[in-house]
Amino acid sequence: MSKIIESESLILGNVLSEFENQFADYCNVSNVIGTGNGLDALTLIIRAYKEMGIFKEGDEIIVPANTYIASILAITECRLEPIFIEPDINTYNINERLIESKITPKTKAIMLVHLYGKISFTKEIKKLANNYKLKIIEDCAQSCGATYHGKKSGSLGDAAGFSFYPTKNLGALGDAGAVTTNDHQLSETIKFLRNYGSQTKYINKYRGVNSRMDTMQAAILLLKLNCLDQDNNIRRKIAKYYINNIINDNLILPLRQNDESHVWHLFVTRTEKRGTFQKYLRENGIETIIHYPIPPHKQEAYKSYNGYKYPITEKIHKTILSIPLNTALTEKEIKHIVNVCNQYS
Repeated sequence: MSKIIESESLILGNVLSEFENQFADYCNVSNVIGTGNGLDALTLIIRAYKEMGIFKEGDEIIVPANTYIASILAITECRLEPIFIEPDINTYNINERLIESKITPKTKAIMLVHLYGKISFTKEIKKLANNYKLKIIEDCAQSCGATYHGKKSGSLGDAAGFSFYPTKNLGALGDAGAVTTNDHQLSETIKFLRNYGSQTKYINKYRGVNSRMDTMQAAILLLKLNCLDQDNNIRRKIAKYYINNIINDNLILPLRQNDESHVWHLFVTRTEKRGTFQKYLRENGIETIIHYPIPPHKQEAYKSYNGYKYPITEKIHKTILSIPLNTALTEKEIKHIVNVCNQYS
């Protein structure tokens, strides 16, 4: 709190700069740009690529069909077109085998969404991007701290957007987000765009927006960053306990994962009778959430996509249910969740 009181600025001050520097060190990238939220982080990446002449209106970005709608909103807000790819039913991440067939002369990027906390980046996707000269944009809203062969999420592609919404593995007290990148020109362009298109007061280079992380959020994130790896390990331990001890043919659990590649932002089960299972859990004192009940292409906001058919995506959205997994769970609560799940029929 003293840092906030002593700060010369409540917006874009020294505390934010300190967080940006420490988060850059954590992710092993050269640039971090704090933003107002995770959606803005993704949108600013795409907008900056447009300002740099790399993207233009009507270009295409490949994206998993089962992502949270924010990934799609960022693309369409910049007047680019999302090209939906079905996920792998076992991992919920984009099916890399389906990507190449969807690449066209208009394709400019692949947006990799590390859904539920699991890294979706692969060497094969990187090779595809290189071969077709595509940018890789990471949506790291749920994967803070996950690693792939020693590299943190947020450092695997050309740029990444993070959300620090309060319920994230690294969460602020309110909305906050960030962009990570090793591209200095992209970083500088985003710094302009997030601040009304200006870096010198009242001199505007671009038609920018107001998307700046405030000092309060930066101070909280500085404190919580020190505990992130410890918290992620607690999540991994709980997830492992669930996978080893929930034994019920009516439930499909996540696959066992390499520990470092998954930070278990969510523990997502699947069952054909989701409503019945959800009601049963609630009656036994266990609250659940559906992440997410309606896929983006079926949302009213995207009526022009409503006729698209993605059977794997639609099956996932009809059957998934997230059970509690967080660092505040007690051993008694964890065992209760397991016992209740095992008794479900």
